[in-house]
Formats: sequence, C-alpha cells, structure tokens
Amino acid sequence: MVSIREIIEQMMKPSFYPHSVTEPIQLIQTHCSYVVLTGDYVYKLKKPVNFGFLNYSTLQKRKYFCEEELRLNRRTAAEIYLEVVPITYDGVQVGIGEAERYQLGGRGEAVEYALKMRQFPQETLFSSMFEFGELQEQQIVELARIVAQYHAKAPTSDYISSFGEVSQIKAGFEQNYLRTKKYIGVAQTQEQFNQTKDYTDKFFRDRTSLFKSRIANNFIRECHGDLHLRNICLWQNKVMLFDCIEFNEAFRFVDVMYDVAFAMMDLEARNRKDFANIFLNTYIELTGDYEGLQVLPLYLSRQAYVRAKVNSFLLDDNDVSEAAKQQAISTASNYYKQAWEYTKPSQGQLILMSGLSGSGKSTTARYLARQLGAVHLRSDAVRKHLAGIPLLQRGGDDLYTAEMSQKTYHRLMQLGIMLSRLGFCVILDAKYDKQQLRGEVINKAGQNKIPLQILNCTAPEEVLRQRLINRTGDVADSTVDLLPSQIKAAEPFTEKEKSYLKILDTTQPQEAQLKQVISQ
Repeated sequence: MVSIREIIEQMMKPSFYPHSVTEPIQLIQTHCSYVVLTGDYVYKLKKPVNFGFLNYSTLQKRKYFCEEELRLNRRTAAEIYLEVVPITYDGVQVGIGEAERYQLGGRGEAVEYALKMRQFPQETLFSSMFEFGELQEQQIVELARIVAQYHAKAPTSDYISSFGEVSQIKAGFEQNYLRTKKYIGVAQTQEQFNQTKDYTDKFFRDRTSLFKSRIANNFIRECHGDLHLRNICLWQNKVMLFDCIEFNEAFRFVDVMYDVAFAMMDLEARNRKDFANIFLNTYIELTGDYEGLQVLPLYLSRQAYVRAKVNSFLLDDNDVSEAAKQQAISTASNYYKQAWEYTKPSQGQLILMSGLSGSGKSTTARYLARQLGAVHLRSDAVRKHLAGIPLLQRGGDDLYTAEMSQKTYHRLMQLGIMLSRLGFCVILDAKYDKQQLRGEVINKAGQNKIPLQILNCTAPEEVLRQRLINRTGDVADSTVDLLPSQIKAAEPFTEKEKSYLKILDTTQPQEAQLKQVISQ
C-alpha cells in the first residue's frame, strides 16, 4: 500500500526535486490537500478523502481533479499554473531506501499526482496583505473590476443554468447542515443551527420566482466558487484569482452573486465591512446586476457557513495537532455565528441625494455608503446600463432626453424601494432637482414605511465649476457649461420635503458630514 505520508515526508527533502529548493521546505495542510512550498515551485497533492461533496478517494479521481484544477485556473492565473506531474514508485532498484523510492516524474508506476505551480511570494496573497495592513482601497476596486470581467466572460449553458434550480441549490445547503450537525455544542449552538436553517428553508420556499429570474437572465455561470482572500494575489502588479473549485460542479456552476458573497463575507469576517462595501458597490455599478442583491444575504450566510464547516472538518483529521484543533473550533465558531447573523432581519432605509453637478453628491454618497454599509446607486451608471452603453463612454443627446431621464429616475426608485424593503440601506445618487421626482420617492417610501432622508449637497459656485473642470475618467458626463442651466432649473424644497432634509456643505470634512447624517 502506498502511504501518502511517506510521499510527503520524502517531498520535504531537497533531494526529491530536480531543481534547487529554498530550505526549509514548507508544508501547508488543508482539510483536502497538502501544499509543499519549495521556493520557485509549489506542489499540491490531494488527500485521499471523500466528504461526499468532494471525492478524492481514488488515484484516478485525484489525477482527474488535478487536471481539472489546472484547466480551470489557467483562465485567470495562467502564469501560475504549470502542469500535472506524476509521483512514481520503483521498488525494485537495488540500494534505494524504502523512504526514497518515490520520484517526481520518473519511469516507475504513478502512485500519486501533484499539481505543479509557480510559487509566488506569500506576502502577495490578499490575506497576507490584509494582515500586514497593506491591502488598500485601490486593490479592492481592482478586484471588483477583475471579478466583473471574469463573470462577463464565464461560460453558461442550459446545463450550467440547471444548477440554479431551487432543488439543486437547496440540496447543497441541506448537505452543509447534515454534515455539521455533529458539531452542535462544539462549534455552534443549537439555536444558531436552527435559526440559520429556518431562514434558508423559508428563502427557498418563498422566493422561487427570484431563482427562476436569475436563470432566465443568465446569471448562473461557471464561476470561481471559492473566492476568499487566500485565493487572490497581487503578483507582478496584477490581481489574480486562483484555486477555483474543480471538485464539484454544483459549487462552480453558480449564481455570480455566490462569488461576490464569498469575497464580501471574508472581508467582513476580518472586520472590514467598508472594504466589503467598496467591493460590492464597485461590482454592481460595473455589471448593473442590481437585482442580484436580492439573493446576496442567502449566499453571504452560506459562504460563512461553508468556512465554518471546512474548519470543523479539521477536528476529525488525525494528522492535525490538538492545538490546531482548538484553533479550528474557535475559527469555526466565529464563522457559524457570522452565518447566523446574516439571517437576522434589518430595517431598510432610503437616503436621497440632491444637488447640482459638482456638488459632491457621489463623493459624499460613496463615503456614506462605506460607513453605513449602504448600497450606492448612481443615476449616471443606471442611465448607461438602461441604454446599453459602456460606463465610461460619453453619452450622446439621446441619453439625456426627458424620456430617458424619466426612465432613469423610475428605475432608481424601483430599485431603492425593492432593496430597502429587503433591509438594505440604499443611497439614491442623482440631482433630484425636481419636486415631482423627490415627491414620488417620498410617497413610495411612506407607503412602504421606509425611513427616508434627503441630503442636499452644496458648495460655492466657483468650487462646483472647478470640480467639473477637474473631473476625468468618471461615469458622469456633466460638464461645466451645463451648470448655469442646472442652477436655473433646480426647484426649491417644499415644506413637506424639508421635514426629511439635511443640508451638507461638501467643502467640510466628510466625518462632519457623516455626523450630520446620523444625528437625529
């Protein structure tokens, strides 16, 4: 019988490799793999395990999934993923010790397979950058852009879309709950388990039409499936996604919001809800997938629960030390709690921005969104999504007709009401310079008992002019020559509107503006 432990022991020796290594060779274990870091190259071996959702129990399966991992990850990180290499055994050579009969490559019988990858510095992992305080807003924005592009190009088909059926998705959730019952009282409470499961059961029961619409609009695609910070790196000045799910189609043929939720959940688990908000708002503005926010809470809970489950599995691994198991309990417990908290109801609210072009509406709204965890909906982006043109393409006169403006504001109001009813704080970012437009939102919010604020952004006219002159690379098309007509057309706030109104001087520090917004 071939012992994978003996193989790993030999792989920890420099003599095993046909290339130079950096000593000491490092070994990283997960619940399903061994990862050997040698300096220039990484070798990843799959453990002979069968968790049901993941089955590496035979050599043939491990070879197949090594090859699948290579194929799939070359889509986003071809510079890293190199080849699948056999590990061979030759037990007939005289003079070779038993522990040295395994070879990387070689002409003997293949007894194991390893995925060979180029080793990049571990400090370039987003998880490491985060721990060192080096992960910045610009990298989160770029990540959202990369993920949006990835999803736009990701394949879909009738077969892939079939994985978006409620029965398919629910089966995965049920499997998670079934396999984690044994950890109740160890890493999660019975109350957390019951309430988390009750939430997802109700979601599937009540939202059948939502899942059908996601299928109909081609949002079920071949996604990454495991998009947390340890599977993202910044290497050679390029954000790369790697280690996507290869072992289970149901974890890869998913709603695009499944990936979005994984990255968000990981950032929030690290107490950076502001980064999670930046990622989300950048992604939805680029893609226009505002309706996807309806399934986001479900997948946020699911992804936290999966991380809890994976850490729980370490408790059953005989190769894991007792100290590591205690750490796994703590980590799993935090994730179970996070999954549970995502299911708790929250009070939605609407914040309606108002002000002339250059008044700082979007800058203020973006800052407030990060502080309040709000969905930021910009009229400029919504308008271009409705017209089907790229966000950075300058719109023609037909983009700014009265009819198109009416469609844009109607779409903003629909989205704002829908999302705030689901418990989101939503910022509607537009001029809202007409009493009719403001009144429609006020009436709808009142009908739905949604708390509402109107924030009117102001600044001296010379500041507005300079901001518009300096504006570059933005989705907004307004130019300084439009300012006089905007000033003339703006309608004053009515007495009814003033009861919702706060005036923000955007030349003041943003912290001061936030205090004004959250004050009663």
